[in-house]
Amino acid sequence: MRRFFDQRTPYIFISPALLLLLLFSLFPIVIAFVISFTDINLVGLADWSKINFVGFENYKNVLADPIFLKSIGNTLFYVIIGVPLVIICSLGIALMINFSQAKIFQFFRLIFYTPSITNVVAVAVVWSYLYNPQFGLFNYLLSLLDLPPVPWLQDPTIAKLSLILLALWRAIGVNMIIFLAALQGIPREYYEAAQLDGANRWKQLTNVTVPLLRFAIFFVTVTTMIGWLQFFEEPFVMTQGGPLDSTTSVALFIYRNGFQLSKFGYAAAGSFILFIAIIIITIVQFKIQNRHDDTQM
Repeated sequence: MRRFFDQRTPYIFISPALLLLLLFSLFPIVIAFVISFTDINLVGLADWSKINFVGFENYKNVLADPIFLKSIGNTLFYVIIGVPLVIICSLGIALMINFSQAKIFQFFRLIFYTPSITNVVAVAVVWSYLYNPQFGLFNYLLSLLDLPPVPWLQDPTIAKLSLILLALWRAIGVNMIIFLAALQGIPREYYEAAQLDGANRWKQLTNVTVPLLRFAIFFVTVTTMIGWLQFFEEPFVMTQGGPLDSTTSVALFIYRNGFQLSKFGYAAAGSFILFIAIIIITIVQFKIQNRHDDTQM
C-alpha cells in the first residue's frame, strides 16, 4: 500500500496544474474546434436549437474571404520584418551590456526592459499621439530638420512599419534578458583561449559567442515568431486594422468576426487555421534546429 501511494505522490502534486491546464487551455480548444463546424452566433447562445452544423463551410468561406487573405499577407509582413529586427536588436543590446565596461550600460538594462512590462494599451495610446500627423512629436522633430511630415498611420505600408516599430520597442526587453542570461553562462575561459590563439573581438563573437548562443537564439526565434503570428494589440488599439485593412492581422480578423460581428463559428474556423499554421511553423523550426545540431555532432 505504501508503494502504491509513493508512486502516485508526484501526480497528486501536479494535479492542480493539470486541472487548470485542462479547464482553461485544452477544454476551450476542443469547444472552439466543435464551434468552428457550426453557425453559432448570439442567437445560438440564447437558444441552442438555433445552432446548425455546417461542416467545413466556415473553413471554405474563411479561406475565400479577401480580408482574411489580406490579413495573412499583413501577418507575414509583420513576421518577415519584425522577427529578424527583434532578434538582431535584442542580441546587439545584450552584447553591449554584457561586454561593455561602462556602468551606464547597466542602467540601459532597466531602460530597455521597462517597455516590456508596461501596459500595451496605454503604450499604444501614447504612441498614437506621437504618430499624429498634425501635432505628433515625430513629425515635429522632422519639421525641425526641414523634412516633410510622414503619414505614420495613414499610408498602408508606412502604417505597418509604424506598428512594427512600436512592437519592436516593446519586445526588445524580454529577449535582451534571455540573451544576457545566456551570455553570462558562457565560461570566460573560452574567450581567454581565443585571445591566446590571436582571435580579435569579431572572431570571438562569430566563433565563440554566437555558436554558444544557438539554443538561446532558437528559443527567442520560436517564441518571437509565435508572438508576431498572433499580432493583435497594436493594430487593434492604434489603427483598428486600417487604412483599408492594410494593418489587419489574422488575430484582429478573428476578434472582429467573433466579438464585433458575433460570427463565432466563422471566427473559430479562422482561429484554427492560425493554430495549425503556428504548429506547422514551429515543427519546421524544430526540424531545422535538430538537423543543424546533428551536423554539428
